[in-house]
Amino acid sequence: MKGARRTDGPAWPERDTLQVLHHDTPRRSAKDKVRGAALYSHDRRVPGMLYGRLVSVPVPRAEFEVDLAPALAIDGVVAAVKLREGETQFLGQAVAAVAAETPELAEDGARAVKLTFRELPFAITPDQALAEGAPQVRRGGNHSKVRPKGDEAATEEALAASDAVIDVTYRVPVQHHVCLETHGVLCDYRGGDEATIYASTQMAFGIPGAAAEVLGLDEKNVRCIVEHMGGGFGSKFSLDTPGRAACLLAKQAGRPVQLLNTRTDEFRAAGNRSGSIRRVRAGANEDGKLTALRIECEKLGGIGRGAGGPRPYHYEPGASYFEERAIHTHTDSSRAMRAPGHPQAAFASESAIDELAYRVGVDLVAFRKANLSDPVWHRQLDRVAAEIGWHDHPHRSAPGRGDGWIAEGIGFAISAWGGGGHRGAEASVSIRPDGGVAAMIGIQDLGTGVRTLVAMIAAEELGLRAEDVEPRIGDTILPPGVGSGGSVTTGSISPPVKIASYNARKAFAEHLASILDCPSERVRFQARRVFDADTPGRGLTWEEACRTLPKTGIGGHGAWDAKLQGSGVHGAQAARVRVDLMTGRVRVLKMVCCQDSGLVLNPLTWRSQVNGAMIQGLGQALFEERVLDADLGLALNAGLGDYKIPGTEEIPELVALIDEEDTREFPIGVGEPPVIPGPAAIANAVHNACGARVRSLPITPDKVLAALAKLEKEG
Repeated sequence: MKGARRTDGPAWPERDTLQVLHHDTPRRSAKDKVRGAALYSHDRRVPGMLYGRLVSVPVPRAEFEVDLAPALAIDGVVAAVKLREGETQFLGQAVAAVAAETPELAEDGARAVKLTFRELPFAITPDQALAEGAPQVRRGGNHSKVRPKGDEAATEEALAASDAVIDVTYRVPVQHHVCLETHGVLCDYRGGDEATIYASTQMAFGIPGAAAEVLGLDEKNVRCIVEHMGGGFGSKFSLDTPGRAACLLAKQAGRPVQLLNTRTDEFRAAGNRSGSIRRVRAGANEDGKLTALRIECEKLGGIGRGAGGPRPYHYEPGASYFEERAIHTHTDSSRAMRAPGHPQAAFASESAIDELAYRVGVDLVAFRKANLSDPVWHRQLDRVAAEIGWHDHPHRSAPGRGDGWIAEGIGFAISAWGGGGHRGAEASVSIRPDGGVAAMIGIQDLGTGVRTLVAMIAAEELGLRAEDVEPRIGDTILPPGVGSGGSVTTGSISPPVKIASYNARKAFAEHLASILDCPSERVRFQARRVFDADTPGRGLTWEEACRTLPKTGIGGHGAWDAKLQGSGVHGAQAARVRVDLMTGRVRVLKMVCCQDSGLVLNPLTWRSQVNGAMIQGLGQALFEERVLDADLGLALNAGLGDYKIPGTEEIPELVALIDEEDTREFPIGVGEPPVIPGPAAIANAVHNACGARVRSLPITPDKVLAALAKLEKEG
């Protein structure tokens, strides 16, 4: 349904009238990033800067003591601090930090810190945590209280009456965020009453208060700058351990300190995507209707609670029951990661949907549509099915068995998300006599194209090109931004930038009314010209109009308005894979995503976000898994040499389709939803190709071969 259009102030124009918005616009930062000129926190250097390193106990749990004297005795090591005392709670937890004149000396200092520790019993895997007599991870025990939802008795009754029933378990391992830029900050503090923090963060305005508390300063005297940052995906919402350590070291030394996680620190102690174990019992009738769904979920969140996801996952069974609980281990707490809990939930539910559809012999797309009442998913499933070649595919209601040693299959999955913004963001737009325009908001850009979007919104309002507007972002001296998580950024910043631009245009029109000899309501800004709507042939160029301004220029301010954004999106994905039946290797050939997002402000960036999400889903499906040695308490793949992510060779054809039938006239965020369906769609495609159902991620060759062997044995 079309969204309501405002008539009492700023409103998004009709799509077919837009000149800048809703058109592909390259990112403003692209050239700087390609040339290596973009400054990240890792790249910052200031006079007198020291380099910091963290120190951790090499076991998951221990009583320990720290002696900093040996480190401070090294020439060039300037400062050293203790971060905690007594006992460690998880593998990789930092206990001290040092700062030195060079990175190499900082490494020497970290190695020189004397750690005296007594290893304590630990549980770093679910099996260890649930074993009899296991060491306690949290005060309430290693198994949290069950949280039920639904009608258990009705669900059991429906299962008993179903024509087809499955009882299976799906497993999703812990996955790392793998941000290109590790966690950390440069704390530029020199002993006075002011400090500047250059942070890799998703919430610039959350840093000054936290840093001020550590430094003993007034929050208003602490500034945070995030000019560029290398990804967060939900893991960078606080000052965090490296940031706190940098502030403590800078306070002790009276000099700036840059402390950024090593990649090993990042893997062991910077958060992760929660794993999960889901037992699914589900039933369907021969007519293709889902009769019952029962899911028992155990979340693997380390010392944290983990993420469970929606229940049930969007499909509409006749009866449902869901219960979840967390298994706690002596590993770092999980953190939000792009659509927290949803990919795990989708993998289980979508796999179960496929298995039931095969049991009753119904086309996989038809089965989904029969159990989804929302027509948006129907059209999106139809669209991805057509794009992936489903209607010519031979295995629409039963899996294939391969042609020789090669098998190809197609799989589907759906998603949903909110994507709406919230209050807190403000913006300012200024117009100078020389024709320059600046759009200012303190929001950080995680690499999602925010600075380009800010320029585009102002340019559309003022009748300019996007390159005519200077976007100023990523600095807490600017009007406040919000945290970038949950796909709220677009919905949170677009309204204040739109309103600030509208107010600047309105003020400029009032200034020009006497010059153009017309009411301000008739002043139009279009194609870098200003003119009277009744006599468009007469007017001023943009530069001529700006030269009439006073030296101080003119501008406008804006705050968030809920009417200029919205929430609620759907998505459907399809994947085509090729399975080598001799080696078990899976290659994804093509992925298609259809997504609704209301008014898409920059389709080029939108497609980039969707493509990146599909690649992340592919990584979770085929490659990514934290591997621990349960006996020794070691992380075995805490580095990019061993932790596998997709490379260029693994990237398939990616097709990102905007659902233009969504005619809502306001923007909605798109970052989270496209990452959700990929793992399930790929797993379903593998099954469709050759009948091998792999119920634990990642889908590695050994698991495929084992599933094929089981299939062969069962006949």
